[in-house]
Amino acid sequence: MLKVTASFLLIIIYTNILFGQFYSVDVTIDDRLLRSEQKHDINNLKNDVNNFFQNTVWDDNYSDLDINLYVQIIFEGVTQKGNETIYNCQALFSNGGDLRYFDKSVQFYYNSGSSLYYDPVLFEPITGFLAYYAHLILAGEIDTYEFNGGNGSLEIARDIALRGSSSEYKKGWGSRITLVDNLNRNMGLRKARLAWYIALDLFKNGNMDEALQELNIMLDGLEDSFQDVGRDSHTQYFLKVKSEKIADILKKLGQTDLLKDMKNLDPDRMDFYQESIDSISE
Repeated sequence: MLKVTASFLLIIIYTNILFGQFYSVDVTIDDRLLRSEQKHDINNLKNDVNNFFQNTVWDDNYSDLDINLYVQIIFEGVTQKGNETIYNCQALFSNGGDLRYFDKSVQFYYNSGSSLYYDPVLFEPITGFLAYYAHLILAGEIDTYEFNGGNGSLEIARDIALRGSSSEYKKGWGSRITLVDNLNRNMGLRKARLAWYIALDLFKNGNMDEALQELNIMLDGLEDSFQDVGRDSHTQYFLKVKSEKIADILKKLGQTDLLKDMKNLDPDRMDFYQESIDSISE
């Protein structure tokens, strides 16, 4: 009985390690522009992509993360390169929150019936492309636990992009190098995101003074972002997703001045902040 229990616990521990990072993967395939025989050739792609993300241990140091991942692959057509069928696509990757990446220039070949496996040395277009975005999402998630915690994943993503740009399938990889560099350079956003998630946890636990300190750090980070990189699309997306919740918490803390600061930093959503200001004044 003891041996059975020990074996069962080992299975649970192994399963948690194996599936601890991308806990839930939702893959959507849009193949409306493909011919019927081309659709048949990618019948297994959805399951293969799902298994690829869930069965790969992306970072041993963060094996206990439970990340929701949403992947949409939109096929635009195919081209022939020798005996290979090359699929041309657009793709969207998201954690369902404030991380979202849209790629307009995806190109890969796919052999149905063979499992997708990421090899950090041997570059292949489809696994390289999927692994690149896995590490971008992972970097963003780890950044919410420690400042610049996602640096390692960003470095891996950049290395994948460099190998892609020097391969026979160069399309889109130059832009992916630029994307990693832009994410790495936007230190203000990384500072703001970490402070926001810490503040949210503190607020939920009733630690209002500490939450307010982190919210001030978040505003400093947003100001740094705008000063350093302008109105970066990733900073704008963070504000788009989080502005209503930010306004609500600042209202509950009675922070009229911080709400006014948010109006200046985020004019596209000033109505959220003004409503909260008006509510405090009533």
